Amino acid sequence: MIVDLPSTTTGDISRRLVRLRADTGSMALSRVLTLIVVVDESEAESAIATANDASRQHPCRIIVVVTGTRRGAARLDGQIRVGGDAGASEVVVLRLFGPLAGHGRAVVTPLLLADSPIVAWWPSNGPRNPAQDPIGVMAQRRVTDAARSSSAPRTVLRRLSECYAPGDGDLAWSRITLWRAVLAAALDQPPFEPVTAATVVAAADSPSGELLAGWLASRLRCPVTLARSRNRSGVISVRLERASGTIDLVRPQDGNTGTLSHPGQPDRTIALAHRGDAECLADELHRLDPDEVYHEALTVGLEKVRLSRRPASEVVRAGQAPSVAEAERTVKRLRRAARASGSSAMVEAQPMPPKADEPDRVHQAAARRLAKAKEERR
Repeated sequence: MIVDLPSTTTGDISRRLVRLRADTGSMALSRVLTLIVVVDESEAESAIATANDASRQHPCRIIVVVTGTRRGAARLDGQIRVGGDAGASEVVVLRLFGPLAGHGRAVVTPLLLADSPIVAWWPSNGPRNPAQDPIGVMAQRRVTDAARSSSAPRTVLRRLSECYAPGDGDLAWSRITLWRAVLAAALDQPPFEPVTAATVVAAADSPSGELLAGWLASRLRCPVTLARSRNRSGVISVRLERASGTIDLVRPQDGNTGTLSHPGQPDRTIALAHRGDAECLADELHRLDPDEVYHEALTVGLEKVRLSRRPASEVVRAGQAPSVAEAERTVKRLRRAARASGSSAMVEAQPMPPKADEPDRVHQAAARRLAKAKEERR
């Protein structure tokens, strides 16, 4: 259900929310937080869809602040979405016009849930200093997205590093959660040797690759090199060098399956798909305390990462990074082996067919037992 309230006030919106709850009874009352989304009109619908999907794991009141033109008279157009149009809770869309467009905090404050945490999310271009933004000041968590910024990724990350405050986060960090989990699990297996060097290959416009390299530099305390690719998107591969050999984690072109090569162990395929914005936002809503690991990767690790002057293709040819083409061949080989193994297992699991004369032999044995019993009674 969508209710439009043109030229309204926050008081009218609050009263209408109460009436809708009494009439429909469809809105969740056990909401865990207030999510404030600050977005332009062109990206409002996609941001609302993402927030709705994330709210299914974290029921909340979603307040979308859409900044319109600052010319003309001050006006507030409200919209309330409940039921199937609002994920697991309720959505309040506030479109601000005229001088009111610069006073989002004053408009949002009367609609906040009482005694609940506040999370602010900027889906595209965030403020230069999220912690000092009028809406960011009242939020416990502030989530930006460096990948959606119009500036270069390294420029955005450097600015976020300089103004970092506890509670800041970025969806570019959540997108590498699977990469960090797989690499940590690989290093948690014998032989327990220190990593002497690491190489990350990522797209030139991927802040996630920058943060992954910064995380490795801050945690492993070894030289980390970042090589950029012009033909792919996101993180492509990671190589960790140790005395016993290299650990290679590669995501081929399909973007859904990765290969993990570990010394002394057979190659494996693992699920390593690109994570959607809703999944990443749900991760950020899962924790309301400061993310110390992200803090170290952003403010400490990034400064230690060395940018390779050679493109990723040359780094791969020099043997300093794993080959994506080789990883694709490995995936195909492992899939063929899995299909062959599955077919063999099915053949071995089939029961042996009964012999053609087996029913006759059973009947003959029963007849002999019956004849013998009759003679004994005589």
